[in-house]
Amino acid sequence: MDDSDEDQRLPHHREPKEFVSLNQLSELGVLSWKLDADNYETDAELKKIREDRGYSYVDLIEVCPEKLPNYEEKIKNFFEEHLHTDEEIRYCLAGSGYFDVRDHNDHWIRVWVKKGGIIVLPCLESTTVSHWTRITI
Repeated sequence: MDDSDEDQRLPHHREPKEFVSLNQLSELGVLSWKLDADNYETDAELKKIREDRGYSYVDLIEVCPEKLPNYEEKIKNFFEEHLHTDEEIRYCLAGSGYFDVRDHNDHWIRVWVKKGGIIVLPCLESTTVSHWTRITI
């Protein structure tokens, strides 16, 4: 990811572009799955992931100007670097969004999560969340 402060909703590729494999993300403790977002309420694989990882709480938010109060302020807050004491899980039910995580060399990696994608960011990692215009998580 480049170091630009330009709109955080942009891809921010380095030049030349560099891509990170799922294996490299896994080495950082970042987990991911691809599920059927249209059937999330009855998805057996999602149920198993939730049971295996001990997830009991669910909330749905739509990150778009029409649905999220104080949208511009909130997305700026999402982009602020922060730490989590628990792992952070996000399931993209519609749209797409970026999640940023630091690698072992303290470089930012931008992960693009699209509809049906689940991402788990490990606890005590520096992360930012940079959403595109419309995403339901």
